[in-house]
Amino acid sequence: MDKKVKKPVSKQKKKNDDQNMNTKSNRFLITVNVFGSSGPIRFIVNEDDNSAAVVETALKLYAREGRLPILGSDVNSFFLYPANAGLDALYPTELIGSHRVRNFVLCKKQINPHMTEARSQVIAQKGGGWRAWLQKSFSLKILSH
Repeated sequence: MDKKVKKPVSKQKKKNDDQNMNTKSNRFLITVNVFGSSGPIRFIVNEDDNSAAVVETALKLYAREGRLPILGSDVNSFFLYPANAGLDALYPTELIGSHRVRNFVLCKKQINPHMTEARSQVIAQKGGGWRAWLQKSFSLKILSH
């Protein structure tokens, strides 16, 4: 004989659904082309992720898929560029959603070889190249006055 009373659905649940939808809207699909690789890597990121986290994720996915060439896992050895021409590489702390770009290029940093004694001797034997030409052109201009 007990009457079951139906409780109305609280509005709090609706607020949680709205918050979940807002959270999902901050996520988006990006494409990362790895320089020297056969094809792009696609994955979902949060708009608030920094570029270092995106590089780390891209390197993990790249390694998991067994792609070549082998890149390594050091995040600091890579630059992440927006695919739009004319833009500089993103700083590691820069937010991925700050440029409103969805396509990126991942490039490994080039390590310049150190100047060894043998290399410096080879350069010296060439006669100075552009330095000699520059000094000669300055001396001609000074003498002509």
